[in-house]
Order: sequence, then C-alpha cells, then structure tokens
Amino acid sequence: MIEYSSTTHATDVPDNFIYLTEVIPKLRFDLRYYSDDNFIGQPIPGYHSNVMIVTLQAAMALKKVQQDLAYSNFSLKIFDGYRPQTAVDYFVRWAHDPDDQRMKATYYPNMDKSEIIPKGYIVEKSSHSRGSTVDLTIMSNDDGRELDMGTAFDVFDQKSWPSDTTVTVQQRANRQLLRSVMSKHGFIGLEEEWWHFTLRDEPYPDTYFDFPVK
Repeated sequence: MIEYSSTTHATDVPDNFIYLTEVIPKLRFDLRYYSDDNFIGQPIPGYHSNVMIVTLQAAMALKKVQQDLAYSNFSLKIFDGYRPQTAVDYFVRWAHDPDDQRMKATYYPNMDKSEIIPKGYIVEKSSHSRGSTVDLTIMSNDDGRELDMGTAFDVFDQKSWPSDTTVTVQQRANRQLLRSVMSKHGFIGLEEEWWHFTLRDEPYPDTYFDFPVK
C-alpha cells in the first residue's frame, strides 16, 4: 500500500531524515527547485530554503561516495534530494498546461510538452518524495567546474539517457564514472537520466512524504 506522510509541524524534519550538510559539511549543492533555474522557470512550491534533505541511510551512503571521489580530487554537486509531494503535484499540473512553455528552448527543445508525462520525465509519484533519491553530478576540486556529462541537468531528451551514444567518448566516460561510484555505494541509476539515483535499500520504499524543504 502506498502511504503519504506529513509532519504535524510544518518546520519539523521527520525522524530518520537529515540535512545532508550535517554529514558532508563541505558539500556543494545547487537546489534548482528553490530557484528560477529549472524547467518551469520559477521557484517550486514546497521548497522554502536552500537546504538539502535526505534519509539518514542515503546521507551515509553519499558520504562514502564523496570520500571515494576525493581520492581523485573530485566532489559531488547535488541538484535535488528529498522532494515534497506538493512539488511533484505542481510539476504534474504544469505538464498539463500547454500555454506555459517559457523554458522549452533550454529544457525540452526536441520534445512536445504533451509528451513529457507519457515518456516518464514527470510522474505523479516521484522516488524523490521517499527521501532516498538524489539528482547530482561530479565537479572538479581544482576549478569547481562540473564534469561534462553531455547535457545539462533536467534536460528532457534521449541525449540525457546514460546509454545514449551521440555524446562524446569523454562525456560517456564521465557518466560512467558517476554511475560506477554511485552503484558501488548502493545506488541504482535511472535509465532515462544520467543524474538520477535511488538508494537500493531505501528505508521508505512505499511512503511518499510531503513536509516542506526548509
């Protein structure tokens, strides 16, 4: 049975959830849905602060990923973690609005907006709302630049698929580096998005939370 959970007090983080910087203090993140820099073009309901929240289990696994990457002078950069169901519902309403296409040229230039839900880029129940899914990339500690993955984050296009062969050899190698280090520490990648990973043994596989990110 699928459950939806929320906290009694809107400012509370439920037990077993944690602010990721408590485990990885120098973590770099860019919470896209708290900003205008996303496929809708405005901050998303449910995101009230520029903070990253995940389950404790996901946080500890990500700490191990970060430690592994440090040996090669790399670091994680995270775009999204826990996502309130409120935000997911907003994505779905947006996808059904044919008039709002202000970010099409950047995020879905080769796709009609009506295809976004049928092709699975937006879903009514997101693994992010279970608290153990993250969207991320790798950055260099030398210059702070993200590794070139062939597309930007959240581009709705087959070119974003990890298996896509139209990207360069180096871009494919960068994607494989991310996928291999995440897999090593218990995460499963999504076939349609090079940036999306869910903890294999997530603690809440059937629970979709709706407390705000703040």
